[in-house]
Amino acid sequence: MRVLSKSRFKLGLECPNKLYYTGKKNYANKKNENPFLEALAKGGFQVEELARLYYPGGHLLEGEDWDYVKHWNQTEELLKKENVIIYEAAFLFDGLFIRTDILVKKGNIIELIEVKSKSYEPDNENIFIGKRGGMDSKWKPYLFDVAFQKHVMQLCFPEWKIKSFIMMADKSKKASIDGLNQLFRITKSADNRTGVTVLAKSKDELGNPILGKLNITDIVTGIEIGKYAYADGLTFIDSIHDYKETYINDKYMNSPTSYSACNKCEFRTSDEDKKQGLKSGFVECFEKQNKWNDTDFKKTSLFDISGIHWTKSVKLFNNNSIFAESLNQDDIGFKEGVGKLSDSERAWIQIEKAINDDDSIYVDKVGLREEMNKWVFPLHFIDFETCTAALPFSKGRRPYEQIAFQFSHHTYYEDGEIEHSNQYISNKAAYFPNFDFIRELKKALEKDNGTIFRYHNHENTILNAIHVQLLKSDEKDKDSLIDFIESISHSTGNSAQKWQGERDMVDLWVIAKSFYFNPLTKGSNSLKDLLPAAINSSNFLKDKYSKPIDKISLTTTNFPTDFVWLVHDENKVINPYKRLPPVFDDWTEEEIEHSISDIEDINDGGAALTAYGKLQYTDMTTSEVEQITSALLKYCELDTLAMVMLYEHFKALIN
Repeated sequence: MRVLSKSRFKLGLECPNKLYYTGKKNYANKKNENPFLEALAKGGFQVEELARLYYPGGHLLEGEDWDYVKHWNQTEELLKKENVIIYEAAFLFDGLFIRTDILVKKGNIIELIEVKSKSYEPDNENIFIGKRGGMDSKWKPYLFDVAFQKHVMQLCFPEWKIKSFIMMADKSKKASIDGLNQLFRITKSADNRTGVTVLAKSKDELGNPILGKLNITDIVTGIEIGKYAYADGLTFIDSIHDYKETYINDKYMNSPTSYSACNKCEFRTSDEDKKQGLKSGFVECFEKQNKWNDTDFKKTSLFDISGIHWTKSVKLFNNNSIFAESLNQDDIGFKEGVGKLSDSERAWIQIEKAINDDDSIYVDKVGLREEMNKWVFPLHFIDFETCTAALPFSKGRRPYEQIAFQFSHHTYYEDGEIEHSNQYISNKAAYFPNFDFIRELKKALEKDNGTIFRYHNHENTILNAIHVQLLKSDEKDKDSLIDFIESISHSTGNSAQKWQGERDMVDLWVIAKSFYFNPLTKGSNSLKDLLPAAINSSNFLKDKYSKPIDKISLTTTNFPTDFVWLVHDENKVINPYKRLPPVFDDWTEEEIEHSISDIEDINDGGAALTAYGKLQYTDMTTSEVEQITSALLKYCELDTLAMVMLYEHFKALIN
């Protein structure tokens, strides 16, 4: 039985053509969801179980998710009661099917409560609707989701008066008990069903509430009457009808391609997908609608070019100026940088190299040398692994506070010696590690005044977060720790205090963007893409790291000394990250990143925080804990070694 569910409705809002490709095993899908990985990464299951405890005595409808009629019949029977609470209530009407997180019925007054593993600040009056009356694009999918649920419920029971709510973590609230997160254990059954075992018997054991409920009834009404549109020309009711007919009849809607939708399309094939014989929905759409041929798919297009402003890319796509060969400097808003490459300059370099089939590196040797001459030896390279936990670890902590659970530190000495100097990891459950983390980092970096490097702004953001946590703490050494943080970082825009340290970390991401472009990255500035590109472009790196660790003036903490970092496959160096063991359950880092790619604020590092989630929220043997810990330490050591390799690559280029 095919029905338009709320998840498929949301997929149709992204792009109606996706309704044809979803669920088909012969098509590649980068967002093939794994509920267990998602639960570990963002805590959605735990938040939902916590919300249910706020509404005790409810009836849970579970099992056999595919049996829509069964769940609808069970729901109908329960709704005969004057007053009832149902978790996962099901509603089926003429090919439309939805399930609600929490439904509260008092006569014909209904509360529809959607639980989200997100957070909000209660003093933000414009969380959903901006000051100018427009809907916040980040919240649009969730609000339309609730509107769809309300619409189907109203079709089933026209006499109901339905109030709609979103329940999520209130960031102003503090946990009043220790170990709140440990009361909700994530489980995976033999048939791979993900669930949560709740150890709390009632809400009285949970301390003060940390979830809040926001009334969105008026917003939902606005969606229904067309006040808020999802996209130009797309009405709410018409979209439901069109998506239902498309999905139930397994039709391809032939919706026009667009830059914004197609740029994020998950139905693309990787080289591995092609080897497995999987088809690409992305390719089929452009063959049907844009008449692309095999040659076109090999060309560099707007989807590959980094540095063009999003609005310009949309306009160029709409004008059919899609390929690099059709673009000029005016098209991309070309503007020269001052002392460094601007984003549009980088884009133009990429475009020119694509047109000329030029794989050579661009490097501003003068600018790069001038920057590198400022750096003070010994050089320190650091990388943090962090997460934000939906449910606080300990008393006094708030939802979604930053947790810093791991760092790695490499030192590069002036004579070329490289040392994996320090590492820290907290693998204990229900423990708030941030203050121990910063103490260990302080010990690692306070021995000299050498330049400290990070990659992108994550480490600076985390130090700012710990700075705030320390200010509110009663740690005896808080002043010295705060002074240390201020010495190696700078305050962010929303910081109450302002500072910039004398040893403020140098961002290698900024250095790479400012003075260097490697066509092998295909426009990406991620270290995970830059590292293999640099290795395959550098004879120095290939020669050095094709030798055992103990032969190249390098120490290691987590690998045997005869380990060789670079291995060749058909004249191409294998990405070092692909040589690391899986973090757990034979899932590669790449597979984990794809599975949780939709989660907000998770880019690189998703594999680490997912593994940390498993340490926190599942019951494990000592050997399993040790296995995950060992894998995490290896990954983090490579993260900082990758930064060292990038530095060596730059050094070789300017010399």
